[in-house]
Amino acid sequence: MSKAIGCAALLALAAGATTTVRAADEAEATPVDFQWGVKIPLRDGVKLNATLYRPQGQKDALPCVFTLTPYISQSYHDRGMYFAAHGYVYLTVDVRGRGNSDGEFTPLLQEARDGHDIVEWLAGQPYCNGKTSMWGGSYAGYNQWATAKEFPSHLTSIVPVASPMPGVDYPMRNNIFYPYDMMWLTFVSGRASQDKIFGDRAFWAKKFRDGYEAYESFATLDARVGNPSTHFQTWISHPAQDAYWDSFSPTPEQYAKLNLPILTVTGQYDGDQPGAFAFYDAHMKYGNAAAKAQHYLVIGPWDHAGTRTPQAEVDGVKFGPASLVDMNALHKAWYDWTLKGGTKPEFLKARVAYYVAGEEAWRYAPTLEAITAEKRPYYVGSNGNAANDVYASGALTPDKGAARAGKSRYVYDPLDVSSADADTADNGGKDLIDQRALIARNGKQLVFHTAPFEKDTEISGFFSFKGWISLDAPDTDIGIDVYAIDDAGGSLFLSSDLMRTRYRNSLREPKLAVPGKVEEYTFDRFTFVSRLVKKGSRLRVVIHPINSLYSEKNYNSGGVVAQETKKDARAVTVTLHHDGGKPSALYVPIGKTAKE
Repeated sequence: MSKAIGCAALLALAAGATTTVRAADEAEATPVDFQWGVKIPLRDGVKLNATLYRPQGQKDALPCVFTLTPYISQSYHDRGMYFAAHGYVYLTVDVRGRGNSDGEFTPLLQEARDGHDIVEWLAGQPYCNGKTSMWGGSYAGYNQWATAKEFPSHLTSIVPVASPMPGVDYPMRNNIFYPYDMMWLTFVSGRASQDKIFGDRAFWAKKFRDGYEAYESFATLDARVGNPSTHFQTWISHPAQDAYWDSFSPTPEQYAKLNLPILTVTGQYDGDQPGAFAFYDAHMKYGNAAAKAQHYLVIGPWDHAGTRTPQAEVDGVKFGPASLVDMNALHKAWYDWTLKGGTKPEFLKARVAYYVAGEEAWRYAPTLEAITAEKRPYYVGSNGNAANDVYASGALTPDKGAARAGKSRYVYDPLDVSSADADTADNGGKDLIDQRALIARNGKQLVFHTAPFEKDTEISGFFSFKGWISLDAPDTDIGIDVYAIDDAGGSLFLSSDLMRTRYRNSLREPKLAVPGKVEEYTFDRFTFVSRLVKKGSRLRVVIHPINSLYSEKNYNSGGVVAQETKKDARAVTVTLHHDGGKPSALYVPIGKTAKE
């Protein structure tokens, strides 16, 4: 979920191409008629507020596109002007209980039925020809899936961008909640925008740090930030994936019945990438063959906001001009194809389009799985070191027999709050390349490096890690981060995974660890990456406790984590075993090398 307000995109392979596309758009643009305060009646009598944008002097009924948003409808004025100027009727609609809409706002859960009713109401208006689609990212991406599962008869296609899946990546990821949840709930509290409060980073950092250093329970977060929330309390009362979280998303039977074109968009650094892929993967698993054949996926080198407004630099990492996809134009081309019977967007050369950073080029594949040529194992070895330090690390080697046998361990003490300074340090917006927080954890983590790569190597797909691990406590949280380290020592974040160990076997059924018992832990929920790693670079793997003021803290007691405080704290030793009988390894997704 993001503070960013969104859009969508058509690839420009060079700056000149971008200019050409936009010039063509401007040449065909027409004046726009605007109507504020349109009321949309729902089945229960509630009326939603909308702003209507139409081509000036519209005579014939046209396809309609709408955005359903909790972020106040005027936020999408530019989007409405664009699509109305290019041959579509566009509505931006305040969700129930927000802006000028009636009713009470219940985040996420209300959008399925309301979205259905908007589609059917819209199809009956004289300016609509009965064909409708939706636009939007983040929350407005999620509610496209929610609307689709209600099967409104006039919903013709959807374009879910950067969509979270409730219970998968928001309000928690892998069953670990974020303090950010209360930032977002405050942002959407009441009817008006709370953007100034939401955007006060210093305020939130202070609130989070105070609770972190005082060892307050996560369950008191809403009261501590001055906004007691029944929504927050409901969420944390469901700490694992269950029927409550299932209710937000399509069932297997609903995926099987879906029969409309879908364009999914996400980014390599999109915080809601796990949700976008969860929806995509579920549709690929349960959907019918015809529907899956018309589901397209675009994965750019973008962060969450960049999935709608791509930028040439993300948190210190720069990308080439091909990354600057014109999102408005891609959406328009998609709508032209699915709503007006035009040609398929030229950019969608295959069902999956992905950007290879470092090569600065787009590649195409028939399926998500086809992006990866092999999963190459790199086995963990101690290298004769304790492996607790960036400068005295263990090794990762493709030769299973060459890995130095033994054990590597770190100790995590929940009462250690020394990371607060690193968490709140100003790195000038260079999150993806800043190593200071990592180095500050030296002695409290495990670090392993590969040898320098002998040639340029494309890494495309999903990492995984299988480790033989034992704990001396019933529960803890473990994070694994993967970096590319260039020949000058510069670091670039690639991907991460995290685990609350009680959910090592299932995100639905907790099972506390038996202290001292060695088990194989599989980390297979890493984020997607596609990057050409240059000759001479190495991979770095860091295994560490999740101990940050920006994450729910696990005190390792095995109790209800959201209720835990200082009195429940228990230090844990996490031991990674790596020997002939227990080979721990990172599995690296090696990409296809042949250019399309």
